[in-house]
Order: sequence, then structure tokens, then C-alpha cells
Amino acid sequence: MKKRTRARELALQFLYQNDLVDLGVDKADDFLREEEKDVETRRFAKRLVEGTLEHREEVDDVIQSVAQNWNISRMAVIDRNVLRLATHELLHCSDIPPKVAINEAIEIGKRYSTQNSGAFINGILDKIMNRAAGKAKSGAGEGDAKG
Repeated sequence: MKKRTRARELALQFLYQNDLVDLGVDKADDFLREEEKDVETRRFAKRLVEGTLEHREEVDDVIQSVAQNWNISRMAVIDRNVLRLATHELLHCSDIPPKVAINEAIEIGKRYSTQNSGAFINGILDKIMNRAAGKAKSGAGEGDAKG
């Protein structure tokens, strides 16, 4: 398994636990040290956990804005946290190609949730990616007009 895929799975496991019982980001180090020996994998997982939790309110708002007829609090815990993780990557990790973030989220959703989760996750993340791309284009156009 690739290091980043493993890191995403670890991040999801911590976010899942944190969603059920508020552990706080400071518990992530202990969890990751117990679960993973590879330093690079732990470092990436920690980056994802910290970023997702730091931007959780914004991430939840973005997910909720595109999840028609779905309240984020009523989503399956795994699906909700896969979406949070991937949305954080889409919005705040410019070094991760959007298609990679989405594909990884779909596969993790299928592996840890239900077979239907892949389509559900894909639909929501695709909307988020397209919305973010539209904002980037309109922002770039504004900058060009001023330049």
C-alpha cells in the first residue's frame, strides 16, 4: 500500500474516533505512533488530521452547501469523515491534485463503508471540486483585469 494511502486511512481512523468522542488534535500523535512505524506516513497523516480539524467548520459548511437533501450530521460517520478529509485536501492542499484526492476518497469510502459510498462521495466531491475551480477561474480573471 502506498504511504499516502496508508496515511489517509490513518487520518480517517483518527477523525472517525474524534467524531464519536472529541479527542482533540493533541491525541493524534499518540494514535499515529501506535499505529504506524513509518515517519513519513505519520507526518502526512498528522498534516491531514490537523488541517481537517482546523478547518472543520468551513469544510462542513462546504459539504453541506453541495449535499442536496443530506444533512451532514445525518451522514454515515465514515462517509462524513472521508468527505471532510478529502474536502480539506481539495480546499487547502495545493500540492495534492484534486483528482487524486477524490479517487483516494472514493476508494477509502468503498473499503471502509458501503459499496454505495463511492458514488455518494464522488458526487459530493465532484461538486466541491467544480465549485472551487469556478472560484479560482473567476478570481484569476479578476486579477488579470487589474494587472
